[in-house]
Amino acid sequence: MRAKVVLGCLAALLSSAAFGQTPAADLAAPPAGATHFIIESTAGKHGDSWAWVTSDGVRMARETWNLRGQVWDQDMAGRSGPDGMAASMVIRGVTPQGDAAETFTLSGGTATWTSPIDAGHAAYASPAFYIAQGGPIDTNGWFLERLLAAPGKTLALLPGGKAKATRLTSVEVGEGVAKQTVTLWAVSGLSNSPIPIWADARDRFFGTTSVVAWLPEAYAGELAKLEAAQAAAMAAEAPRLFKSLVKVPTGPVAFTHVRMFDAEGRRFLADRTVVVDKGLIVAVGAASSVKPPPDAQVIDGRGKTLVPGLWDCHMHVGDDYTGPLELSLGVTSVRDPGNNDLLTLDRRARAAAGKLLFPHVYPSSLIDGKGPYTAQVANVATSQAEAIALIDRAKANSFTGIKFYGTFNPAWLPAAIAEAHRLGLHVHGHIPAGIRTMEAIDDGYDEVTHINWVMMQALPASLLPVSNGIARFEGPGRYAKDVDLDGPAIRQIVGTMARKHVYSDPTMVAFESLYVPENGDMSPSYAPFIGILPPAIERGFRAGGFAVPKDLTRADYRASWAKMVGLLGKMHQAGVPIVAGTDGSGLELVHELEIYVQAGFTPAEALAAATIAPATLVGQETHTGSIKVGKTADLVLVEGDPSARIGDLRQTRVVMLDGKLLDADALRTAAGFSGRPR
Repeated sequence: MRAKVVLGCLAALLSSAAFGQTPAADLAAPPAGATHFIIESTAGKHGDSWAWVTSDGVRMARETWNLRGQVWDQDMAGRSGPDGMAASMVIRGVTPQGDAAETFTLSGGTATWTSPIDAGHAAYASPAFYIAQGGPIDTNGWFLERLLAAPGKTLALLPGGKAKATRLTSVEVGEGVAKQTVTLWAVSGLSNSPIPIWADARDRFFGTTSVVAWLPEAYAGELAKLEAAQAAAMAAEAPRLFKSLVKVPTGPVAFTHVRMFDAEGRRFLADRTVVVDKGLIVAVGAASSVKPPPDAQVIDGRGKTLVPGLWDCHMHVGDDYTGPLELSLGVTSVRDPGNNDLLTLDRRARAAAGKLLFPHVYPSSLIDGKGPYTAQVANVATSQAEAIALIDRAKANSFTGIKFYGTFNPAWLPAAIAEAHRLGLHVHGHIPAGIRTMEAIDDGYDEVTHINWVMMQALPASLLPVSNGIARFEGPGRYAKDVDLDGPAIRQIVGTMARKHVYSDPTMVAFESLYVPENGDMSPSYAPFIGILPPAIERGFRAGGFAVPKDLTRADYRASWAKMVGLLGKMHQAGVPIVAGTDGSGLELVHELEIYVQAGFTPAEALAAATIAPATLVGQETHTGSIKVGKTADLVLVEGDPSARIGDLRQTRVVMLDGKLLDADALRTAAGFSGRPR
């Protein structure tokens, strides 16, 4: 009788998943004794996740969490088949993209799935595990347990791909009777870089410790210890990558007959030769007058374009594999606007020692206030004095900037900004809740991060008290379409930013992804990479934008997006300095520049926003950012003509970092790509 009840529950879950979003009150409630995970970060707790198995073998999970106003509330129910793989899986609930409903079933040798982004089927003849598009963390826990039980710890995946687990390290956690040893596994095949996941001594899922962590309640206090062990274990592979990918020239290197981008002149020059020696650019000029030294390695640049190393001015560094990925795209410098400061310092030390292949990183220390919407990697200040102490620490650690966030007390801005400026630090960030963007500029912001905060100057005052939550996205999505770009609010902020030389890091690709695509659509940022990404991550890139409020349509959000592109064009025309950043995985940078061209930039102006402009922002314009004698040799040779097609910047062939040669195809392989982008 109990089995019939459980099967009936599964049928009910399948039914509700198929016929509309399940209300939170109808999601599964965890019983006493369920494994309770705390969802946390260095900023504190973000939510809860529970996992349990019914007496009849149904695997159940429930999870609810809030990340700065973005809400996930989901459950999962599933059964294993005779081969131990998932034979059925039902996910219900809500995510920021809307209804989370997802189903997977095995029947008659056929696997069938329906998710918010796709639907499909495949023949099922041998063990393979379905990788859910969404769901609670226990969907990953279930997968890990089957992967560790598989022969060779290798397992086929559905809808596609293959995963492999490699043991990295073990560590003791807990005290007294709760003490146990947990093991860190690196799981490859799901993403461009291995994903670290912890398992217990019986190869059951224990937790994850990345930017946001899931840890059992009894071990939530072990986050720092586990993060340190994970960072050390993941770092062990980096020296091998460095050695295999970096080629140090034995003499000069000459790029001959290239089309060259002159970043300082915002122009492209035909038939140039550039000579590099001992890490510096030593000659630049017309190919007819600059001859390669007799002992130079000559790289023929006919049909190619030589550009300064690109900058991603808004890249929250993920892990060591961010380095090869960014470099494969021609990015030789990044501005990290907020991260775990300890990991930032660790990567800096390893890169300086030749143990980590990475672009140059110019970090900002992220400072926020304490509250439910505190940024997940923030340094938290609960007083003005604490904020100033954190700024002093950032300077002592040789950070280049301070980034304030939405829960920071705006009353502390004048003193905090004054201290940052006294120390020579660049000040930027979100706008603290309760004030307008102009107030932050008047207090001394050197840069406004994200296009939405510029647009917020013209939006209703009712958004301001809650702008540190989802209102910072939903407000512009709702109201931007009706903003007069020639009205007084926009004229004031754009004029002030131009006059005071206040930078904008608009991260247009981030907002396009929030407002434009429906679930299942492939963003233009990722379309050129289709077919060369791991199937699971490619599928994930089809997640749509934020769910549209019921009284609006996707067309409304798209109209607001178009108005933001128009605002970018207004800012550029007025002379507001623009720096190109993605706030993404790194793949999006060239599309960011494509949007600039759509907004009215010339290709040369767009490329300047990813070269000399960010170099100037961090005070490095005399050392890098353009191709000029005496500057560091950070260079990228691309196939094609970005002066006509800015998208040709994706076609990297040779990358030079501090004069060291890197093969772009080898970098792509190390970064998890199976070929070149389109």
